[in-house]
Amino acid sequence: MKFPLFIALRYLQAKKSHNVINMISAVSVAGMAIGTAALITILSVFNGFSDLVDKTLGDLDPDLLVTPREGKFFTPSEKMISVLEQDPAVQSVLPVLSENVFVSYAGRQSVALARGVGDGYEAVSALGTHIIEGELKLHFGELKQCCLGSSLARELGAHPQFSDRLEVYYPNREGGISMADPVSSLNVATVFPSGIAAVNSETDQTLLVLPIEVMRELCSCADEVTALEIRLSDKSPRAVRALSRKVGEEFVLLDRAAQHPETYRMMKYEKLAVFLILLFVVIIISFNIFGSLTMLIIEKKEDARTLSALGATPSVIRRIFVLEGWLISLSGLTAGLVLGIGLCLVQRCFGVVKMPGGFLMEAYPVIINPLDILVTCAGVALVGLAVALAAVRIPDLGRVRPE
Repeated sequence: MKFPLFIALRYLQAKKSHNVINMISAVSVAGMAIGTAALITILSVFNGFSDLVDKTLGDLDPDLLVTPREGKFFTPSEKMISVLEQDPAVQSVLPVLSENVFVSYAGRQSVALARGVGDGYEAVSALGTHIIEGELKLHFGELKQCCLGSSLARELGAHPQFSDRLEVYYPNREGGISMADPVSSLNVATVFPSGIAAVNSETDQTLLVLPIEVMRELCSCADEVTALEIRLSDKSPRAVRALSRKVGEEFVLLDRAAQHPETYRMMKYEKLAVFLILLFVVIIISFNIFGSLTMLIIEKKEDARTLSALGATPSVIRRIFVLEGWLISLSGLTAGLVLGIGLCLVQRCFGVVKMPGGFLMEAYPVIINPLDILVTCAGVALVGLAVALAAVRIPDLGRVRPE
């Protein structure tokens, strides 16, 4: 063991002549432990909420979305669809035609984001797990049906058990607008509500899922779509890159983060802001280490003279006290890691802290990310080292000489 570390460990374990130094050191260790535990716990809760948002979006949105690089509509070739479907990483490929539409039900009107989906959507989509009334069924024989968001259904007064039909309106792309009779300039299609889904507050206000042939009739599209939804059995980056090459340069392959850039960007910024705020709290707590180390330097000045007489250079003496201060912070860091990870494991296994009513989960979700632990350790350790280096910048410490 190196000499400075050996002396620093002795100072850390030894009882000081002034009890206040022991008290300040204990407070420093406890403060660093609480700050570290708070960082680990809150970042893990953020991970849990991020995973919850990702799963919620994934129940409605695909793993990958193929959109045209220019324009809104495109006609996918049979060869392109065949190539994608034959890829071993692909579970399903479905055409989608999305547009904002005007809807009317039993005398009530609203605006919705209609998603016309291809056959087989019910089998591959997880939207069915969010159905609160009725069922996710877009065809009943020759009858065309739809699924509405809960907020939209409440606004329209729609219910799966009612026999009223939902009328969907969209401007005629091939004709102009008649000022004398504007309604005649609109294409109209009729569907019947089969299910009501509750995904999230924002989505439920505009969600309308219906067969793609209904949307093509509304939009006067023969084979055009706005996107291809790809659901994957292999979600590795390598598989995604291979698919990106297959779609060609004319199209853009969007993963879930690219489909909702604002949502994912906001979650990253919120997590970064919370980390910086808590790290700032740790910096404030670490001033206790500065105080205890300064008092220890004053107390051990005679020891410093003795070490100097024995041949210790000023840099070695400084290193002893730097290591002493850093060991105090690392002790708090270690205790905080154990406490924070322990709290997260307890919450994950037993759900001790419950969420308020009205949420999808009963308890706060927690996911421990090893990268968060590494970043927390690095941040707290650097703060402790910086404070220790600042504390030993005492002019007389490096120039002690035996009398």
